[in-house]
Amino acid sequence: MPSLFSLGKSKTKHQGQPSPSAPPEWAPAPETSHQFGLKNEAPEQEFEAAEEFCATYSVEPPRLLATNIIERINTVGCKVWGLETPRLSRFIGNIRNPEDAKNGDTVTRVETSPLCGDSCILSNYPLVAGLYEIQGKQGVYYEITIIEMIEEGFVAVGTACRPYPEYRLPGWNRLSAGLHLDDMRKFFEDPCGGRDYVPDNTIRPGSGDTVGCGFEFQTGTIFFTYNGMRLSDAFTGVYLPRTKQDVYAAVGVTGAVKINVNFGGDCFRWPEGNEWSWRVEGQVGGNLGATIEGPEGEDLPSYGEASS
Repeated sequence: MPSLFSLGKSKTKHQGQPSPSAPPEWAPAPETSHQFGLKNEAPEQEFEAAEEFCATYSVEPPRLLATNIIERINTVGCKVWGLETPRLSRFIGNIRNPEDAKNGDTVTRVETSPLCGDSCILSNYPLVAGLYEIQGKQGVYYEITIIEMIEEGFVAVGTACRPYPEYRLPGWNRLSAGLHLDDMRKFFEDPCGGRDYVPDNTIRPGSGDTVGCGFEFQTGTIFFTYNGMRLSDAFTGVYLPRTKQDVYAAVGVTGAVKINVNFGGDCFRWPEGNEWSWRVEGQVGGNLGATIEGPEGEDLPSYGEASS
């Protein structure tokens, strides 16, 4: 089924030849797009509801972080990042973030029930903050480790901008990317069957495996890793220009799963992710970029003000 937001994406967004220094424009991934999912198919009414949701609610502009959040980042670093519990009743499970734990946890722990429906869980703060400079960083990165996936349970890992329909998995709707671990297909604004990501389904993530998601600032490239190995680039030229939006981690869950989500509080399995140039702290809440005003010169509200 076609998406209102994917129609015409194969055309360039600007007329004429781009300058040599311009960032790459978004273009569809070269792999064939499947009409249907290999295993998991959402109901037609949820597709229609999500299209209406995205048509009704505009993408949030980038926000400044409140002073107390910045101070907390400067104190404890990436442990500030966690996941927000979806508000819909279809999410049946528990989320425990490092900031909430009293036992010294360094990762976010997610456990869901077999009755949990398709749910998209977003990070509490952005991984990519549009109003802040990148300060020489290459990008941002996070990982999930599968503790258990029972029967029909599975996980998706990716990114999204707010607001995003909580009943839709990452990659199915506007400004969202996702890798679905049940069939290893990748999605970007793709409500259909996605695109094959690894040849001949040679990777089948299961208990004990770690899958990571990274974003490169300069090229707008999204990539994924598997047990510490970087896989091929999934999408290029997305979320550009970077200053137009904030981008959040997006974790999709269905059925009974147990996963740990690591924003850098623990060592990453992908070695480069442990380098300063890939860590989430330092860009978010760091130095402000040149443009920090809203329409007609209005000061943009902070994240805390916008969320209240």
